[in-house]
Parts: sequence; structure tokens; C-alpha cells
Amino acid sequence: MASMAATVALTLPCSNRSKPSLSSSASSSHEGRMSKAATLSFSSSQLCSGDIKTAAFGVLRRHTTNHPNPTPHVVSPKAVSDSKNSQTCLDPDASRSVLGIILGGGAGTRLYPLTKKRAKPAVPLGANYRLIDIPVSNCLNSNISKIYVLTQFNSASLNRHLSRAYASNVMGGYKNEGFVEVLAAQQSPENPNWFQGTADAVRQYLWLFEEHNVLEFLILAGDHLYRMDYERFIQAHRETDADITVAALPMDEKRATAFGLMKIDEEGRIVEFAEKPKGDQLKAMRVDTTILGLDDERAKEMPYIASMGIYVVSKNVMLDLLRDKFPGANDFGSEVIPGATSIGMRVQAYLYDGYWEDIGTIEAFYNANLGITKKPVPDFSFYDRSSPIYTQPRYLPPSKMLDADVTDSVIGEGCVIKNCKIHHSVVGLRSCISEGAVIEDALLMGADYYETDADRRFLAAKGSVPIGIGKNSHIKRAIIDKNARIGDNVKIINGDNVQEAARETDGYFIKSGIVTVIKDALIPSGTVI
Repeated sequence: MASMAATVALTLPCSNRSKPSLSSSASSSHEGRMSKAATLSFSSSQLCSGDIKTAAFGVLRRHTTNHPNPTPHVVSPKAVSDSKNSQTCLDPDASRSVLGIILGGGAGTRLYPLTKKRAKPAVPLGANYRLIDIPVSNCLNSNISKIYVLTQFNSASLNRHLSRAYASNVMGGYKNEGFVEVLAAQQSPENPNWFQGTADAVRQYLWLFEEHNVLEFLILAGDHLYRMDYERFIQAHRETDADITVAALPMDEKRATAFGLMKIDEEGRIVEFAEKPKGDQLKAMRVDTTILGLDDERAKEMPYIASMGIYVVSKNVMLDLLRDKFPGANDFGSEVIPGATSIGMRVQAYLYDGYWEDIGTIEAFYNANLGITKKPVPDFSFYDRSSPIYTQPRYLPPSKMLDADVTDSVIGEGCVIKNCKIHHSVVGLRSCISEGAVIEDALLMGADYYETDADRRFLAAKGSVPIGIGKNSHIKRAIIDKNARIGDNVKIINGDNVQEAARETDGYFIKSGIVTVIKDALIPSGTVI
């Protein structure tokens, strides 16, 4: 931008104008924001003082007619981005004007066996949490309290978690109209089918969503790990007068082929899409890195812009796209968003440059969990006072460590760890680890309940194994799902470096060299994997 001493003319919503109506009229929503704009001039040192907030970059605006020189003015030069210094001034505020819609994902086959008995958003994360806690917490921290979660596979544990974690009488920050509700796929006279994709899932519940008197729908995924202020995202959508705004982030070439890629102009408007391109098509999607505002070194490493699968869509635009323009489209990323661009709608990119991980595979899930143990700065931190990650209150006792050697690890609530060694691992709640055990580079999800001494004696009498890790067992580069029973002297170390194996009857899978012990599985004493 220009020097700090320069004076900048920005077009901002007038602070004393009447609030926009939360009506379903497309024309009033689209035209009202432009016609009621006012122009303010102030030095850039005043951008965040008082009630004056920064406007979006790269937007062509008009001065009002009573201005002495009513000529067009361009606020420039970069695309809209996730600036940590910007402040928000949503009017009306997000709690009244935005509906959050979290897509629970499909069957989660790439995360199997973690999704054998649960929906993908219900998979445990970071010792105490579940994946669904991330987008829900981001919404609550962004003043969005009307939230639906769409799911259709193994939703029992997800329903239970959401009802316990986000009941309106538990979360003190809720207003009366706030809610977090699960919407499962259901048959109706109009549509007897299951959800066929992200767009189809939203289409099947449009009859419910349109009843809410809001301006925008915020479409989120239930299997991403990141922290974002959605209010900035929504403000960028409103200030650029966009129909759709797509959250995007710089991406390196190695991972780019797994995402939908886009090209943008200097105003941040999306001009080209390519879904998971390869070869020459991938090279063609390299962007002018000066648009991204990255330094030269990072620009060379991240020459692509990838969609995060997160969208803000104006309510009336959503109704029009899914019902009239593209009634047969099943997916947002590969069909609806490119289609909206092709028919001339204003589809903007919102550049996000923080940590973000798509938890789509066993390897990605494993790396994301172990990333929170990284020092001195973890990939993702749960220790953010201003943006906490909420979850179910369990009222568990503090973890107890008796003569244990624990390094570079995260320990969940209510664990009992005895005279063992734990290094670079994440240990989930209620974990019981016995004497002599060695846990390295591992993710233990813990247990849903404790077993009493009487339970353990009964199991021992019939030759079975209690929940937890047995004596002198060695676990390395593995995921141990909830309620697993690992006997004494078990070695889960993948000594032969097997990359892929399906041994479900034996209680485990190997994917990308990572051993995953299935939920509720029993691994007998002396087993070597």
C-alpha cells in the first residue's frame, strides 16, 4: 500500500444510515449496498481508530452524487485478504444476518477405519476434541450462533457430542435464538435420494434455510483444522458486493493437484477454475504472485491459489443457483462455483494465509495431530484465549502421571500413566498406560469410560484384556482408536515398513505406513504388528 503518511479515500458503509433489511429481495440486497455508500477521507494511520474500519481492496466504487467530484475511484491494489490488522464492522451483525451450514462430508472412506463407527466430523482430535469442534468454535468466536450440521453417515456419536457440547443452556455466550442442530439426510416426496454432494445436501434443505431471515449463508466443511475469523470473511463479501466469496490459500505444487485451483484478477475476482488439475493443466493455473502480496521466496514456493471449500453465498444467490440456474449440480467446488463464474456472477476470492489442513486421509489426520506437539511453536494451538476451541464438558479429573517420562507430548484429561515412556505423542482422555510401556510418535485416542477394579479382575479371570495399553508394550508411529485393548508385551512398530494392509479381522489397518488399531479392538498379549 502507499506510505503511512498518505491520505486514502475509501468507500465505506455510512455509519448513520439505516440498516439493510434482512429481506429475501435479491435486488434490494444487491443494489442497496452500492447506492447507500458514502466516501470518507482519512490518513492510513487512522484506519483502525474509533468506528472507522478498512474497506476491501480492489473494488470499484462510486462517490455519492453530493460529492463535488462524483468520479469513479478505485481502492487498490491487492486482492482481498485475511489481514490480521483489519477490524470488522458488520451491519447487521453476524449473529442476526448469517446462517452457518457445516457439511459433514461423505462416508469418509479415506479415513477408514476411524470412520467405521462414526461420522467424519466426530473423529477425535487433539486429545480432548472432535473435528466438528473446529468449525463450530470458529462460528461462535465469529459471532455466528445459528448453525446447522448436515450429515448422513454414522451420525449417532456426532449427534450425541453436539447435544452435550452446544446445548443453549450450557454455552453462556449464546443468545436465545442461537442453536447447533444436526440435519441428517432424509427422504421426502420431492427427493427420495440421499445427499449426492455438497450442493445437493444444501439444496435438499433449502426449504428450511430460506425460512431464516438472513443475508448470507456461510458454507463450511466439518473436517478441516484451522482458526479463522469469519466476520472478516463476511465483511469482505459485503464490501466487494460479491455474489459468492471463496476462501482460498496459497498452495505449493506438490499438494496443488488435490485441490480446486483458481486464478484471480487484481480485484480478487475469480476468473478461472480448475478442479484437481495435473500436468500441463496444473502449470497453466500458476498465478501472478504479485497479486498474492507474498514475498519473493514464499511466492516461489506457493505459486497456486487453492479453494479451501469454504464459501459465503448471498441468500438469494444461493436460492437462484441451486433451484433455477443449476438444479442438477451436486457439488459446489466443481459445478456451482465455476458455473456461477461462467454466467457472469461476481465470485470473489478471500485470501487466507494461516495454518489450514484438510483432514481427509489417515496420513493427514496423523500429521495434524502430531503437529500440535511441535516445538517451540505448534502447527495449530489450542491455547488461544481470544479464540478458544469449545468441546463437550466432561468434568474429568486431572491426568495422573506416576514415575512417567513424558517429552514433547500432549496429554488429555483424566489419564492414568504409570512408569512408562511417552515421546512426541498425543494421549487422549481417560487413557490408561501400564508400567514399562513405550509410546513414540503415536496418537492414542483414549476411552469413553473407565473400567473398575472389579471389571479388570473379571477380564483377567477369563483371559481378556482391559482397556488401555498393557505392560511393556511398544507403540510407534501408530493410531490407537478409542476403547482399544492392547495386551502386555505387544509391539506395534511396523518393523517391516508395510505401507498398506487391511487386517480388519485382526483389529487393525495400515495406511501410508501408519498402523491404525480399530475402535473397540482387542490386540492379544505378545502380538507383533
